Amino acid sequence: MDVFVCFSHSLVTIPPHCWTNTAHRHGVKVLGTFITEWDEGKATCNEMLATKESAQMYAERLAELATSLGFDGWLINIENEIDKEQVPNLMEFVSHLTKVLHLSTPGSLVIWYDSVTVHGHLKWQDHLNEKNKPFFDLCDGIFMNYTWKESYPKLSAEVAGGRKYDVYMGIDVFGRGSFGGGQWTVNTALDLLKRNNVSAAIFAPGWVYETAQPPNFHIAQNKWWSLVEKSWGVVQTYPQVLPFYSDFNQGFGYHVSLEGRQLSDAPWYNISCQSLQPLLEFKEDNTDIIQVNFDAREASYNGGGNIVFKGRLEGDLYFTARLFKPLLHLSSSPITVSYSVKSDETSKLGLLLGFSSPSHQTKSILVAPQEPTPRLDHMFLKCLVTSEQTVSEWTVHEASLVMDGHTLTEISAFCYKTENSTKTSEYVALLGHISIKEHAQLQQNLVSLPPASSWVIEAHSIELVPGDSGSKILKVKLEWRQTQLEDSVLPVYNVYAESVKSTDVLRSRKVLEKPRSERVFLGVSHVPAYYVSELVVDSDVKGVSFVVQPCGEDGSWSKLDVSPKHLVEREGLS
Repeated sequence: MDVFVCFSHSLVTIPPHCWTNTAHRHGVKVLGTFITEWDEGKATCNEMLATKESAQMYAERLAELATSLGFDGWLINIENEIDKEQVPNLMEFVSHLTKVLHLSTPGSLVIWYDSVTVHGHLKWQDHLNEKNKPFFDLCDGIFMNYTWKESYPKLSAEVAGGRKYDVYMGIDVFGRGSFGGGQWTVNTALDLLKRNNVSAAIFAPGWVYETAQPPNFHIAQNKWWSLVEKSWGVVQTYPQVLPFYSDFNQGFGYHVSLEGRQLSDAPWYNISCQSLQPLLEFKEDNTDIIQVNFDAREASYNGGGNIVFKGRLEGDLYFTARLFKPLLHLSSSPITVSYSVKSDETSKLGLLLGFSSPSHQTKSILVAPQEPTPRLDHMFLKCLVTSEQTVSEWTVHEASLVMDGHTLTEISAFCYKTENSTKTSEYVALLGHISIKEHAQLQQNLVSLPPASSWVIEAHSIELVPGDSGSKILKVKLEWRQTQLEDSVLPVYNVYAESVKSTDVLRSRKVLEKPRSERVFLGVSHVPAYYVSELVVDSDVKGVSFVVQPCGEDGSWSKLDVSPKHLVEREGLS
């Protein structure tokens, strides 16, 4: 996926920040939608297109929204008749929006939807022709309607000439009039589009979820997207820069953990927390071997998710599963690979790293807790045995290597059993995270997160309102900054609250009912601010100390004892 369009039938649809955040993290652009429909849409267009100046004004406001809110452009969908004399102003609107947005947001996109024609008629063309190409010529691409025929992709490519990849042929996953029928035969249309060298616009892939495709959402989701991969291959390659870190978090969960220790057992949803997602392959032929799935119910090393490997391995059998398709060009600096696993003694999990040499030869190196028996020389060049550290029932594995001039092109899981593990063939392992850093980054990280003394935390809009049984509900907005680097922002902050008393008298409605200690985890922020809305403060608590734990892009974090704090005293707030 290259572009994600946030669509609704409202006049202006602005992508939620959390969707924009996670899409950008994966190298995907995000567009909002400007749509006019029916009589109400006709009235809006009459106002917007009354003059050239009014058309430009609407275009400038849309450009300002995209630039200010950090998304990448607009899908323009005019699905109502346009008075013929207003068509020039409509073209001015599209042209001006594209020009202004390109100036304010380099790399931005304006996509025209195949609906109204240059004659002002609402008549979907289903292919690029003289009735819609004038709009195509003014912007970055065209989203063709879904009811195209088999010959239309080739015709559109011929009309587009050198811009044939800017033609996005629509596919409705629900299959409503789409070539090939969508749903589980969506690859029929995708194969045809690829052969004709045009792009695809896949509408409503949420069909998998909305129609509750069996056996469950995650398996069905992987199966459906595997059809796209079979047709088009893997378009996105990530990561492309170091450090690389992923804890497989999908942006929701049923608990929150840090270094294997559970901080909260409350369900949550925040897609901004989504880390780089693995490219799991769907294999229908491995039912009796190992199933690989994202999991949010089992224990997590960090965040709220993991990758679970579950099945059976008989004898000396092993199993590999692709996780990532990176494009990491490596230097003479050593890299350190670490990952966390929770499993029994006989279920082993390593990482199989695929490299391309300067002469484009491929080679693989296994990073694992012990070398498999028998040796698998046909699988990898060598095995690097990891050092191990046990952390809260998880084993953190680490190894260093130098691959000067090579490019890391694949990261796979390697599942195997220990030698002589004949008692059971059952295999279960949880993969908690993967981290890859250059040695220089690893050394720098030891001092890179700023100390508590370099931070200033402020509390604003403080309210203390009556609660139950003599308690109070504290509401407060926290903001923080570095004193020396005002514009420096880290990717993640964990926020906690501490009672000033030594007894266990502080609790939050959104975390564990009975906290394990005075310190209570409140939540995660991706900006230097956090709003506390429902913190219960019992009658004998004199104040609340808020702790902000800075976290680095490599998955590191400051120790809580040296993280910045701010005390909000109860006295004077009652």
